[in-house]
Amino acid sequence: MFANLVNGIILIFVLSNKNDMTTNNKIAIVTGGSRGLGKNMALSLANEGIDVILTYNSKKDEALAVVAEIEQAGQKAAALQLNTAEVKGFEKFFAELTAVLKDTFQSDKFDFLVNNAGVGIGSSFAETSEEIFDQLMNIHFKGVFFLAQKALPYMNDGGGIVNISTGLARFTSPGYSTYASMKGAIETLTIYQAKELGSRGIRVNVVAPGAIETDFGGGVVRDNEHVNQHIASVTALGRVGRPDDIGSVVAFLCTDKGKWVNAQRIEVSGGMNL
Repeated sequence: MFANLVNGIILIFVLSNKNDMTTNNKIAIVTGGSRGLGKNMALSLANEGIDVILTYNSKKDEALAVVAEIEQAGQKAAALQLNTAEVKGFEKFFAELTAVLKDTFQSDKFDFLVNNAGVGIGSSFAETSEEIFDQLMNIHFKGVFFLAQKALPYMNDGGGIVNISTGLARFTSPGYSTYASMKGAIETLTIYQAKELGSRGIRVNVVAPGAIETDFGGGVVRDNEHVNQHIASVTALGRVGRPDDIGSVVAFLCTDKGKWVNAQRIEVSGGMNL
């Protein structure tokens, strides 16, 4: 910048190159971002001015529809296939991610990882098979653990990880002992990640939703009137949760508004089972 005096008027000139005029948006990856809570998380992130890469397991058309919606909102977006239960497939995923980061986002790294992908399988403790146990473990704990581990070289310092847990890690509902146990492990993992990644300025937090009206678990909370009314009756705010109750909190944690929130479990349940 320099100034010049012309007829008693100070003129200020700002010199800049093209790179100075380029705004580099933050980039977030949302696993399971094609529907339900993940979709709302992706859209909420975009509303905060964050570009989004969402993953899907099998719903490609739904994922591309979310990408289009994000692009209409003025942010960059892309969708990549990923089965979070198959750790051996992560190498291929990160190779594809590298190409997408370069081609679509003009970057070689991303900033935030939201570990949202999951399934709801109900089975009593006495009747849970090893197959069900392994399926839930691979998706909700092992996959989350190693995806975050393998993502570290691709993450910018000063970014963050948001792990998704459940209110069922605090209160109980028969039939979800395995699912909730995996989420309990995620909550413990989160504080260790926060401690060990703090030197890079990477914040790690847990968001634990209560019961939400989505197709999760076969859509029972959304579609079963008796279940919906019961949950509303044990929730302090008097209703069942909606996806936008959760997505906005996840997005908050990926902005400067949440820059000093670290190693926290944030339950977003409306005060369920107090």
